Amino acid sequence: MQNKISDVLLQNWDYAMDIEDWAPPLSAALEGVNAEQASWKPGEAGNSIWETVKHLTYYKERLLIKLKGLPKLPDLESNDATFTVTESGEEAWGQAVAKLKSVHASLREIIEALEEGAYDWGGSGHAPGEEVMSLILHDCYHTGQIVLVRKLQGSWPSHRSFS
Repeated sequence: MQNKISDVLLQNWDYAMDIEDWAPPLSAALEGVNAEQASWKPGEAGNSIWETVKHLTYYKERLLIKLKGLPKLPDLESNDATFTVTESGEEAWGQAVAKLKSVHASLREIIEALEEGAYDWGGSGHAPGEEVMSLILHDCYHTGQIVLVRKLQGSWPSHRSFS
């Protein structure tokens, strides 16, 4: 049986957020993180977990809007601006994580509907399949950063079971 490209993208989309494979998924990296831990920064050299969640959500929202064919949001002045957190507290942190997961789930529905032509693109820029794969890799990269921040702050177990 031959898989559709959307099946391959969905499998990796799910690995990035929900299913443990070679590395922890984003949901596992965020599990049990409170607002104080999410706000903690490893000095000037890195971003907080919360800043990284805002950054990931920003790029997921942009792709969702693009794939739905909706009017483009105004660009922020720089990539650094996507890491900006203006909220604080447990409720706001919970909302930030919920929004990230909600946008991820909405994108999953669109990926599921992609056909074999997901890599054929008549427009400018990257094909939808390319953009989805790029975002999967982006999520995995930043999930690793989140795990490292958690290790530095002592909120990630030194030994962890996974399946």
